[in-house]
Amino acid sequence: MISYEPLWRMMEKRNATTYTLQVKGGISSSTVRRLKAGQSISTNSLDALCKILDCGLEDIIIYLPDKEAE
Repeated sequence: MISYEPLWRMMEKRNATTYTLQVKGGISSSTVRRLKAGQSISTNSLDALCKILDCGLEDIIIYLPDKEAE
């Protein structure tokens, strides 16, 4: 499972809001909704988030293994 928890921490660190992502970064409202719901987004969106927040991919997503797979 992919978690966007690091994204929310990075946004707080950079004083960015979802409004910032949409207006300054061109992230669509549907992508913001998908992020909030923990759903998948495109690699283009991940790239844009890294550019907006001036960070690496590891700063915005994390992989959490499914507990069932253990």
